[in-house]
Amino acid sequence: YIKADGRQERVMFDKITSRIQKLCYGLNPDFVDPAQITMKVIQGLYSGVTTVELDTLAAETAATMTTKHPDYAILAARIAVSNLHKETKKRLNSAIIYDRDFSYNFFGFKTLERSYLLKINGKVAERPQHMLMRVAVGIHKRDIDAAIETYNLLSERWFTHASPTLFNAGTNRPQLSSCFLLAMKDDSIEGIYDTLKQCALISKSAGGIGVAVSCIRATGSYIAGRPGAFAIYLEPWHMDVFDFLELKKNTGKEEQRARDLFYALWIPDLFMKRVESNQDWSLMCPHDCPGLDETWGEEFETLYERESVFANCLRQRYTRPFIWFAFCWQVAVCNLASVALNMYVTADRTYDFKKLADVTRVVVRNLNKIIEVNYYPIPEAEYSNKKHRPIGIGVQGLADTFILMRYPFESEEAQKLNIQIFETIYYAALDASCDLAKELGPYDSYQGCPVSKGILQYDMWNVTPTDLWDWKELKVKIAKHGIRNSLLMAPMPTASTAQILGNNESIEPYTSNIYTRRVLSGEFQIANPHLLKDLTEQGLWSEEMKNQIISQNGSIQSIEGIPDDIKSLYKTVWEISQKTVIKMAADRGAYIDQSQSLNIHVAEPNYGKLTSMHFYGWKQGLKTGMYYLRTRPAANPIQFTLNKEKLQDNAAVTADEKEKNKADMVCSLENRADCLMCGS
Repeated sequence: YIKADGRQERVMFDKITSRIQKLCYGLNPDFVDPAQITMKVIQGLYSGVTTVELDTLAAETAATMTTKHPDYAILAARIAVSNLHKETKKRLNSAIIYDRDFSYNFFGFKTLERSYLLKINGKVAERPQHMLMRVAVGIHKRDIDAAIETYNLLSERWFTHASPTLFNAGTNRPQLSSCFLLAMKDDSIEGIYDTLKQCALISKSAGGIGVAVSCIRATGSYIAGRPGAFAIYLEPWHMDVFDFLELKKNTGKEEQRARDLFYALWIPDLFMKRVESNQDWSLMCPHDCPGLDETWGEEFETLYERESVFANCLRQRYTRPFIWFAFCWQVAVCNLASVALNMYVTADRTYDFKKLADVTRVVVRNLNKIIEVNYYPIPEAEYSNKKHRPIGIGVQGLADTFILMRYPFESEEAQKLNIQIFETIYYAALDASCDLAKELGPYDSYQGCPVSKGILQYDMWNVTPTDLWDWKELKVKIAKHGIRNSLLMAPMPTASTAQILGNNESIEPYTSNIYTRRVLSGEFQIANPHLLKDLTEQGLWSEEMKNQIISQNGSIQSIEGIPDDIKSLYKTVWEISQKTVIKMAADRGAYIDQSQSLNIHVAEPNYGKLTSMHFYGWKQGLKTGMYYLRTRPAANPIQFTLNKEKLQDNAAVTADEKEKNKADMVCSLENRADCLMCGS
């Protein structure tokens, strides 16, 4: 093989095994066998292979053995990280603790390596710890103490900044914000193309874009001989709403499709009321009815007898817009970070709310500094961001937290902890924002907002906080100094950053207890690490058990021999009542001044099920009724890997058992008594 310095040496079995053995510290020697990995590595050798390629092959070999024992996942990550350490130069100062690179699991590390770590000529040029220090210094500049504090919290995995911040902090163009929200400037050629130019400049800087286009006149309206329509976010009174809903379809005329865009409807309360009472709903053109796209509440209902967006919660009920908003001359900006909730579970299974509050305060200070040091692709974004100073604190690992606390997702204990967590983050965020306002002044548009009148988010929901924090004292403090930020809380999707930290995404339950991950060398089967640990400790994990879980589409509810408490703890989202998921979203909603990305999971959706869920969420006061609708695939590719013979002796799950394990997610003729819709 070829060494890093170019010298050639013969491949030695013992030398490869010895290198792997050095990385096996703390792993279970009864299950982890370095020699077995070496044998598989040698089978893939060829003349001229490099040491880097040897390590890559060893890491991926260990990753394929993860289902034999969870320690193989740790070993795979260690080999991959050690391989990177050999390729990078040690130039950073003593504050960086390189051993923390080994805390990532294999797929978290590979995500960093593929997309986040800076590259020179296509080759990775920094380690994960370099990246985290780059982010910390990029945010805090010459404030070294704050930079080191941020670095330590990031590297110890207490929280993470959003992907654009990890990508771009400390670079020549530090575009650190996640997304930009625009309203169409005007219903004219100039207004449309000025907005498109803004979108192009933002897209050039890798920003996500949302555009409200309800002001665009309907198809067929007179526009000086030039027909056309454009839509991304639309309100359902618009005459083009049916065409809008067709844009994503796979069938139909190509010139009437735009499948690569994402679409959303802003739903007014009046629409929901008319659906509920089976009344008519009229469509109209904004050109013929000026003001429909600009007003809300009683004023709008006078124009159309409607409004207050599903977001009555946003506009009428809460007297101000509580989702990032944008006037036509401003562009709203999302400055985001997420807290890893599972990190605050202590060894004795209590929850460290004080640490959660302390870290939240650091996050608030960081996001405020990001507003100052950020690169803005257009001046309207900078003006809006510095005038209103919105930030968005989200979470990841809520499902992991419940598992570590041994709380089933639907349990009363989990529902109580859910409230306490978000109450804590909201309290600490307000407190930190108030401290900044005391030092630097409140945000420019503070006067007149509900907080300036002593009205906090939970007041608008008519909710009484727990006795966990002194809200009365905080209100007195805010009344004196104000707050630095117009918005604070925004649980967002955390797909990439949660994968980096090895957590389940955002506020989501687990979708499966076994799934596949793809890398360049192929697909790997990954089991829920918590379940794998529990079953291993109880002597229940085996190849046969793995195959049974695969045969049940990632569920363990019908597998004999697994204790009931384990089954209860590891229900997948398909086995959890979506009514409970929505209720928990509403419970935390009293402490979320923005909104939350709430996904709904229905294995086989239909109009009745979705209508039931939408009405339940609406009546609970949710601002976002549904972010994505997730359905179950008709076929599960992972099942094709099963050893069918080993499953022959397993008792078949009867139809009655399957029905028993289904969650009472929605209204049906069979569960009228349990259905809140039918019972209300």
